[in-house]
Amino acid sequence: MEHLAEKPYAVPALFAMAVSEAIFFPIPVDALLIAICVSRPRASFRYAAICSIGSVLGGIVGFGIGWWLWYETGTESFSGLAHFFFDSVPGFSEETFGRVQQLYRDYDFLAIFAAGFTPLPYKVFTITAGVFKISFPVFVLASVLSRSARFFLVGGLFYFFGESIKRFLDKYLEALSIGFLVLLVAGFVLLKYLM
Repeated sequence: MEHLAEKPYAVPALFAMAVSEAIFFPIPVDALLIAICVSRPRASFRYAAICSIGSVLGGIVGFGIGWWLWYETGTESFSGLAHFFFDSVPGFSEETFGRVQQLYRDYDFLAIFAAGFTPLPYKVFTITAGVFKISFPVFVLASVLSRSARFFLVGGLFYFFGESIKRFLDKYLEALSIGFLVLLVAGFVLLKYLM
């Protein structure tokens, strides 16, 4: 990723990777975002915006795949495309699909937000959101908020701390993402019981 970050096509590659990671690509776009931000920390917010836009657009494509292409026309049988995802995309299995379906029944917005912000496989949630036909505005809002929060957190750290933050992120980004999600969920639960 560091070698790719030095190429003149690094920014278009960042956008393309953000789009594809939200649909099928197994490598998190954070790896390239971090590599690019190391080399140009003053432009980190710009790169975070590019990642956010690309990821949300890719999520919308994933939503469309789920909505229109997941089942054979007029049946409840999985389409050939669904079987391709189950067989070929890491982290995407029929078992995972079933677990995500239950999360949508209980927490549509929070499920998308959690997948968009944490190391959960966002691609599984984008496609299944379409399959289970959750509200498109809810999907887009949760995606915009979570993906932007994730990428702008990384961009902001590089903007303010420069290359010195790289070692910290390499070691603690996933733990920080999960910690933030736990705090967010606790806040929602607390608000629910106080109101």
